[in-house]
Amino acid sequence: MTSRAIIPVKLSLTEGDFYTLWAPTWKEHGAEWQAFLGDDAGLFLFTSPAKMYAFLRSGKRHDLTSHPKWGAFDAQPADQIVPDKKESFDIIGAPAVLAGRPSYENVSTLGRVFQVSKSLAEVTGADDAVLFFASHSVLGNVQRGADHYAGEHGLGEWSAVGRAVLSNWDKVVASLDEQVRVIDVDDAATTEAQKLIDDARVRTAEARAAAEAAAKEAEEQADPYDSSVWGVAGIDPVKITLDGKSVYTLRTYVDGAPVFLGRHGEIFTFPTTRQLARWLVENDEHDMAGLATWETVMTHANAGELDVTVHPDNQYSFQGLVSDIGKGPDAVDTAQMGRGYELFADAADWAADDSLNSYLLANPRTQDYLSYMLGSTETAGYVPSKPYSDHANAWKELEEMLVKRFSKF
Repeated sequence: MTSRAIIPVKLSLTEGDFYTLWAPTWKEHGAEWQAFLGDDAGLFLFTSPAKMYAFLRSGKRHDLTSHPKWGAFDAQPADQIVPDKKESFDIIGAPAVLAGRPSYENVSTLGRVFQVSKSLAEVTGADDAVLFFASHSVLGNVQRGADHYAGEHGLGEWSAVGRAVLSNWDKVVASLDEQVRVIDVDDAATTEAQKLIDDARVRTAEARAAAEAAAKEAEEQADPYDSSVWGVAGIDPVKITLDGKSVYTLRTYVDGAPVFLGRHGEIFTFPTTRQLARWLVENDEHDMAGLATWETVMTHANAGELDVTVHPDNQYSFQGLVSDIGKGPDAVDTAQMGRGYELFADAADWAADDSLNSYLLANPRTQDYLSYMLGSTETAGYVPSKPYSDHANAWKELEEMLVKRFSKF
């Protein structure tokens, strides 16, 4: 019914509605226990949640203080002392529930009433109620839910439960009524307790509203890509635009190391995302085939449901960069250059060759220029000088090294 260890409950008996605390079955030292708020003399009932809270605040002795979860319960906000709808048990009204059909609501309601009534009877020693639950095995099936009564004999069994209740429920209720011991609390303490409950309700409502607003904002700001097959698999489609052409491939990182869709240093590239998706269905000889999440991608590809969407973070454009480098440092989009260099480095790392490092070692002026433009601290005192065309030509050569890795361009 609930995962809470101690539950505030509302019990409807002959004399009206009463409030108390219920500790459903728990295990301690190898034995099973259950309890209600009370002491050696019996059950404590209150006519309002405020009176119950005032009593608890008074520090008077009761048995639940020995419950292993009492400290956690006692530390809750004051409004947690008020039962919600599912913690309200109309014990005296059980026959009315059985007058209806075994719907989900009716069976669930009756199951909760039976559960708390049986527990109440066993804890307080209400003999007639204990005997009733022990003598009618048909009652136990109510806990199985509405599906139990959906079969061919379901209505008949539901009627059997009704007959048992109709014949005995007055005795059950009467035996539970005998256990009613209403604890009175003075008006001043009750008024103070009610104020604490009301204040806590306001704070709870404000916290809930703030949480809902934050969740809504997070949902609105969430990137749909994260929940796509690519986001789930951690493998990204990549778009590379260079010399007026665009090609598509895939890339991921394993333990920080780049892995491209390709093999033996060749990056498999495609002019359209549709061609890429079709190729995947028919080919599995590439470095990504052994990835743990590759099956996630292929499940969608084989079902014809693979939408190859390139996130803006994975779009690399080299357009106009060579020309801008030739104009001087101020004309260069350093973010565009940095992303381009990232792609150069990733491709070289994946191919496990030293072509990029070897080129830069052979061209120290280019290495200094890139370090300066990309914000490296290793070039203190260096400032690019004309002719900038040398840097433009060097960048062009790096682009050509990248294109040589493509299967198609």
